[in-house]
Amino acid sequence: MTNKLNLDWELVSEARSSAKKITNDVQGFIDKHSTVTVERTICRLLGIDGVDSVEVPLPNVLVDYVKEHGDLSLGITRYIGNAMLHTKLSPQEIAEKVSNGELDITKLDWFDVADTTKVLEPLVQDMVSKIKGNRETRESYLKKYGDTEGPFLYLIVATGNIYEDITQAVAAARQGADVIAVIRTTGQSLLDYVPYGPTTEGFGGTFATQENFNIMRAALDKVGEEIGHYVRLCNYCSGLCMPEIAAMGAIERLDMMLNDALYGILFRDINMQRTLVDQFFSRIINGYAGVIINTGEDNYLTTADAIEEAHTVLASQFINEQFALSAGLPEEQMGLGHAFEIDPQTENGFLYELSQAQLAREIFPKAPLKYMPPTKFKTGNIFKGHIQDTLFNMVTIMTGQKVHLLGMLTEAIHTPLMSDRALSIENAKYIFNNMKDFGDEITFKEGGLIVNRASEVLQKATELLKIIEQKGIFKTIEEGIFAGVKRPFTGGKGLDGVFEKSASYQNPFISKMLGGK
Repeated sequence: MTNKLNLDWELVSEARSSAKKITNDVQGFIDKHSTVTVERTICRLLGIDGVDSVEVPLPNVLVDYVKEHGDLSLGITRYIGNAMLHTKLSPQEIAEKVSNGELDITKLDWFDVADTTKVLEPLVQDMVSKIKGNRETRESYLKKYGDTEGPFLYLIVATGNIYEDITQAVAAARQGADVIAVIRTTGQSLLDYVPYGPTTEGFGGTFATQENFNIMRAALDKVGEEIGHYVRLCNYCSGLCMPEIAAMGAIERLDMMLNDALYGILFRDINMQRTLVDQFFSRIINGYAGVIINTGEDNYLTTADAIEEAHTVLASQFINEQFALSAGLPEEQMGLGHAFEIDPQTENGFLYELSQAQLAREIFPKAPLKYMPPTKFKTGNIFKGHIQDTLFNMVTIMTGQKVHLLGMLTEAIHTPLMSDRALSIENAKYIFNNMKDFGDEITFKEGGLIVNRASEVLQKATELLKIIEQKGIFKTIEEGIFAGVKRPFTGGKGLDGVFEKSASYQNPFISKMLGGK
């Protein structure tokens, strides 16, 4: 399905080179900074879990205590390792004693950095081994059952109650879903902590908690054994707790994570410094855990015109690719996003959409591209909606998209019923089977609309990336070049959680996980 658009590959190289320079420039900032979220993630990876008497997670308690009474620029590992040497307690026990007011880890005499590093090494290695073991478990399931050759049928559940989510997820798995995405409750991305335990109340989705991950993973493994198919589990590690949720997903063997470098900045007004530092560690974790990330370029088209701003989607895909590579995440785990959101009244709209999807496939040949269904122009007319989804399904199979989020004929009416999902699966399977090799059978006319459109989008994306290269990503976002949304460098949520690292700062998990398997 590649090389049908007669693309200018020198232009692709220029675009990729600009994106690499853009991300390298930001990487210098990332390497010098950490955030409270990164430090809480380290706590979780060292085995700290649970909440205090007023339901504040212990990772928050410990990091906030050091931030207020000590010097967080040294890194939380410095304090935990030092306290372990003094008390002979585990990180969990230390966190509990700090929470209860029984221990002040900021007042202890310092051991040498080498000693604190050494005492933490077994705990670091145990967690890294656990995550590696989860990856091996996933691979063993896929070897046992085989994997889906064509597009992954990706379905959402969003009841707000994890136990009701399980009922719907199991039904969807039996109907043929390959991926179950548990939608997060509205607004969780803005919480600067991760809720604890199983939850049964959520609005528009279910809280992302480690226990909820555990419960759903077990349910999908069980139904997978029954139907002889490994069902992937997806959640969201965007927002203020991006790397924490990535760590929890790695611990509980999630398979996909919504994880974009720019989404939280543009669409949730999270401070750009915070997000760009957090995304780096989250992607290191996802990369090591074998998790496919799903990026959020589709969201650009909810606020911008899909034809006029198509080049911003491609430019963002190039940037997300380079941020992921910097974090050691391979192309095979980059679910770069885009969406079928051209106004259905547009003449030849299908051809424009086909061109954009083929363009992404040819430029990112190894990526399991995430393709989002029509939503913006769904009206509640279920018959027209089903046709829109059929066209969407056709583009997927014709251009080799991989992570296929099924469209719903009842979009714009209500949260999908199980029967709605069944019809969507039936539609997709019908199209995918009947058009299985159609993409291999066709070529695109030289000088035709599809080829010329792809060339135009690539040219504009390359020009935009050159502008961003000159301005830098921070200034670009301030000026609202992406999705028409402006965000200030020192504005947004979470800025007070960003800090500059000291010379002796250490994050032991980066060296263990970065680019490793």
